[in-house]
Amino acid sequence: MRRREFIAFVGGAAVAWPLRVRAQQTDHMRRIGVLMNNAEDDPESNALLAGFKQGLQQLGWLEDRNIHIDTRFAADRPDSYQVLAKELVALRPAVIFAYTTPITAALQRESRTIPIVFAQVSDPVGSGLVASLARRGANLTGLLLYEKGITGKWLAMLKEIAPHVKRAALVADPKTTPYNYFVRSAEDVAGPLAIELVPSPVQGAADIERVIAAFAETPNSGLLFLPSGTTTLHRDLVIALAARYRLPSVYPFRFYVTAGGLMSYSTDLVDQSRQAASYIDRILRGANPGELPVQAPTKYVTTVNLKTAKALGLEVPPSLLVRADEVIE
Repeated sequence: MRRREFIAFVGGAAVAWPLRVRAQQTDHMRRIGVLMNNAEDDPESNALLAGFKQGLQQLGWLEDRNIHIDTRFAADRPDSYQVLAKELVALRPAVIFAYTTPITAALQRESRTIPIVFAQVSDPVGSGLVASLARRGANLTGLLLYEKGITGKWLAMLKEIAPHVKRAALVADPKTTPYNYFVRSAEDVAGPLAIELVPSPVQGAADIERVIAAFAETPNSGLLFLPSGTTTLHRDLVIALAARYRLPSVYPFRFYVTAGGLMSYSTDLVDQSRQAASYIDRILRGANPGELPVQAPTKYVTTVNLKTAKALGLEVPPSLLVRADEVIE
């Protein structure tokens, strides 16, 4: 059974946001912009939005009563990020909720005054979004997706469930994720684990198929999928290829495993959307986003698919089963 724990935000003194920004909304109806990385018909989009709206409702913000939410869906197409960011900024919302690093960066290029709360961002400092986690950007704050070292954890889990693995491909689209940030994390543990890292950037479905097919030609290989809009968009293909070539794989999100992937270790994305609502609430009530700390994840969820493990001829170690929050049979 799955165990969930929800982490409450630590309170802090609210600092009044500049009068000219607060004056954008002069009546009781507040406008919130949301820019999502997934497609509108993606079940994950619906789940994330539902969690976000639930968090707002619990804080007294009701859609079409005292807030109006304008949502745009990028459908994991990098060429749409800037266009949609410009469109949302033109609506002059009181605050914008942004998913992923490249989408947050696109919004930052469009406005340095509208408060922006981000989620699913792993390296806000290295990506130039904030000066440091202690010194936020003037109009930016949010929640980290993963901290440094996460890729090393994924690599160790791959070795644990498939001890024979000697090579691991790091698969992601650099246009939709801070790719080097994750590669550097993996390099710290690859040596001790006796695993050769094979950086494998991709840009679309054809790339994914070509890279995985070529990689599978060498025995004792495994796959590590980094958080990336492109691999998320083509997750059914990713899972099918891993099964076809019998490659043990670790994924960055639970929804890969519920769809047939082997194993994931991830933050709870829906819960993170609920948490983001707390920052939106504080900004709507006058807090300065530059005074709200960037939040690090404190709860991770391990999901293992026993049916997939059996199909790959893998025996899941008891130590891993004990740590698993969710086991799919």
